[in-house]
Amino acid sequence: MNDYYVYVYIDPRNHEEFYYGKGTGSRKSAHLDDKRNSKKVDRINKIRDEGLEPIIRVVAAKLEEKEALLIEATLIWKYERTLTNEASGHFSDKFRPQDTLHMHLPGFDYENDIYYVNVGEGSHRDWIDCKRYGFLSAGGENPRWKNQILRLIKGDVVAAYLANHGYVGIGIVTEQAVPMKKFIVDGVPLSQHSLAQPGMLTSSLLNM
Repeated sequence: MNDYYVYVYIDPRNHEEFYYGKGTGSRKSAHLDDKRNSKKVDRINKIRDEGLEPIIRVVAAKLEEKEALLIEATLIWKYERTLTNEASGHFSDKFRPQDTLHMHLPGFDYENDIYYVNVGEGSHRDWIDCKRYGFLSAGGENPRWKNQILRLIKGDVVAAYLANHGYVGIGIVTEQAVPMKKFIVDGVPLSQHSLAQPGMLTSSLLNM
């Protein structure tokens, strides 16, 4: 049944939208008789105290119920700061949190992925240290490996591979890579921990 619509209440004093809803039939006018204690009713009463009536307009019509619910939730999310709606509407859990448009959020702005990382043991790295202190590293004198590890973002899954041993570990990136000298473990710089491969301290590796 495509008989649902989405409507808005507008304050005639400043033309500010203050309530969005969805319904059928005469639902859009029902709030005018609402006697409950709410911000919406208080706004309507203040408008009437000045001899005016709220402006009621349908913004989308001939909808299925799910369509109306989604449009209603979208408008509430967009204009929440000025609205008197007490609930965010159906599907509100599908929207990014308010005041996060300056951020890159997993599930909204990008999808996390699974990556393979070669541990590459040698004079600057030992898997024992990586496992003990919960990090992977890359870089050194080769900018190619440095750039690769810098691509990893919080939430990515990494599978650690060690030559002659196969895959030895799997983990989730908790922070973007930082230079080895700035890497902190339990509140203490990695350089102050006991390392199986102290040569790491003289490298330009990036840890995560």
